[in-house]
Amino acid sequence: MTVQAILDSKGHDIIHVTPDVTLAEAVKLLAERRIGAVLVMSGHVLDGILSERDIVRVIAERGADALAEPVGSVMTRKVIHCKPADTVGAIMEKMTSGKFRHLPVLHEDRIVGLISIGDVVKTRVAEFEHEQEALREYIATA
Repeated sequence: MTVQAILDSKGHDIIHVTPDVTLAEAVKLLAERRIGAVLVMSGHVLDGILSERDIVRVIAERGADALAEPVGSVMTRKVIHCKPADTVGAIMEKMTSGKFRHLPVLHEDRIVGLISIGDVVKTRVAEFEHEQEALREYIATA
């Protein structure tokens, strides 16, 4: 299975904020949408990503006053990404080795989606269930 198949299943919605949005506003968006990360973009350009881990780290370092800071000063700037043609196995390896849970999807330098570890797990479980059903059918007809 590929990243494109996951996006086709979950949708191509891209939740993003601009770098000048306050951390408090971004936290509110994450809570309202029940998501763990948001892309930080200037127009169609990916500037970074803001995750729950970034938020915890900055509050631990700077205290609650950090909530008034712009997201651009808090976000992760070096963003690892994937492509629609990448396999689920390949992105699992990227996420595991990089210790992150969200991966922007770029196609020809344009953001086309965001994959979470939850999306990957859901896809893998569906694959295993499909394989299990196929084996049951094979055994029943053998």
